[in-house]
Amino acid sequence: MHELERCQSRADAVESGFCTQRPSPEHVLVLGAGAEERKDIVCFRNSSQTTTPLLVREREPLGTRESSSTLPKTLTHVPGGRVGSRQDSMVRRVAVVGAGVSGLAATKCCLEEGLEPTCFEQSEDVGGLWRYTDQAEEGRASIYRTVFTNSCKEMMCYPDFPFPDDHPNYMHNARLQHYICKYAEHFDLLQHVRFKTLVTKVKKHPDFSVTGQWEVVTQRDGKEETAVFDAVMVCSGHHVYPNLPLADFPGIQKFKGCYFHSREYKEPEKFRGKKVLVIGLGNSGCDIAVELSAVASQVYLSSRSGSWVMSRVWDNGYPWDMLVITRFRTWLGNTLPRALSDWLYVRGMNRSFKHENFGLMPLNRTSRKEPVFNDDLPSRIACGVVVMKPNVKEFRETSVLFQDGTVQDDVDAVVFATGYSYTYPFMEDDSIIKSRDNQVTLYKGILPPQLEKPTMAVIGLVQSLGPIIPTADLQCRWAVKVFQGQCTLPPVSEMMDDIDEKMGKKLKWYGNSTTLQTDYITYMDELASAIGVKPSVLKLLLTDPRLALEVIFGPCSPYQFRLMGPGKWSGARKAILTQWDRTLQATRTRVTPAAPTAFPCLAVLGVLFLPLLLLLATLYF
Repeated sequence: MHELERCQSRADAVESGFCTQRPSPEHVLVLGAGAEERKDIVCFRNSSQTTTPLLVREREPLGTRESSSTLPKTLTHVPGGRVGSRQDSMVRRVAVVGAGVSGLAATKCCLEEGLEPTCFEQSEDVGGLWRYTDQAEEGRASIYRTVFTNSCKEMMCYPDFPFPDDHPNYMHNARLQHYICKYAEHFDLLQHVRFKTLVTKVKKHPDFSVTGQWEVVTQRDGKEETAVFDAVMVCSGHHVYPNLPLADFPGIQKFKGCYFHSREYKEPEKFRGKKVLVIGLGNSGCDIAVELSAVASQVYLSSRSGSWVMSRVWDNGYPWDMLVITRFRTWLGNTLPRALSDWLYVRGMNRSFKHENFGLMPLNRTSRKEPVFNDDLPSRIACGVVVMKPNVKEFRETSVLFQDGTVQDDVDAVVFATGYSYTYPFMEDDSIIKSRDNQVTLYKGILPPQLEKPTMAVIGLVQSLGPIIPTADLQCRWAVKVFQGQCTLPPVSEMMDDIDEKMGKKLKWYGNSTTLQTDYITYMDELASAIGVKPSVLKLLLTDPRLALEVIFGPCSPYQFRLMGPGKWSGARKAILTQWDRTLQATRTRVTPAAPTAFPCLAVLGVLFLPLLLLLATLYF
């Protein structure tokens, strides 16, 4: 059977009893499918007379991981902290909600630390957002057929599970879904996932203030079950419930054309020969506008505030994120005077084309708001098949009036690419996550700070220039350490002060204090430091200079956070030193004469300025 077909049919195999694996613990809930070393999985065909093995599969990893069980039981101690040592922790049974990339990471991290996770997934397979369906399904994220990743394979993989060498740098959703399935199989996570099971309610146990336990109500085949868990990891994502602000668009009710949220969009053919207005200059809005421009008679793209638009391919054809997301650039951006940093940022964003000439320039040009990634939008605008427009002022029966006074007649369809709301309908008390002014209020972007016992974690509710998979993986590792009492929390007042401080920084850098955005490397290092897995640049400069230079000046790839400390992966060093080779292998598919190589000035400068690097590492890292 083809790997992808076998992956898609696993839910039925497991549920019908045709797949026999190690016994699944009954008392851990994992919502979402996101670890121990994968063992053999043997599938049997049940029969009254015989049991026939159908499949035996085992994959060797690039390296092995170091268990944290041999490490000190208490990593940190904060006077007045809320969690004691590991011996005081009673958490064992963990419920994980959702089996997407975050839920699978949560399940694996629980297993690595000896916990018993149960992952609840309402669909029939893992993958979450990346599992494409022809129709949008209630309560699930939905993508269109042609979605590709915006992060390259070396930056978005699980830290101890690289993509195969021959995979393209940016992947179609079907290929990424296949990778997610292979990850779940490799680390033997499927036996911990309960498919076709909807979580309908999560509420505190009556004695929560003492035990920190949760009651989780699930529904399957019309039957309702309630189970008690020691902790809950919410991994259901934030691209499920569409934000459709029709009240902000006067006259929409009398518009005679069709209108819908981008969540419902799947493919362009039904819009052939029509005039289509797309509202929203995010990634989905730009993708849909570009795709529609190939079949529609005209596409209009409306934006209220503009946005920077970046290409996936940067200098010398390398992926953008392998050149932009580096420790050195982050250090430089945080060190330079704000005026100079802003000038360099705007100059860099305009490196390919001048945004104001294309009607794309953001109102706040120095805001570090997440840019749009689209390789084709500028050329579509240049060809006239996509026309940029300001915000809509009013809808009429067949026309649209824009804020600049222009009117576009004979509009057939409107696509609202207006984002999503952060909603958790299964939470009996929604204020646990949105504890202040109905805004998400989480310590480290993960933990509800007001809980009497820190036994709930919200995974993946952050946005940054960096990829979500390694972010979710590190969030899960931090959360599990908190559950076990190995990472001590400060008092509630200090956690709230930390949240307020970060909201102030968000207002400064992103123009919005309540945004989910954060700086990728700064955030990752903060979590990594708390659990002892941040790479020590100073130590590497003294013991492994080649690796140190790659860590400082090269891409901040996920492998860096499995390089040392709890959960160390023995293949991390090799993965870091060979990441450029794998990147080029994906595109060098035709043999050509070798080009003259540039003098390795970076390596020479690194050696000449080693004392300076040691000083910088001491002061900053």
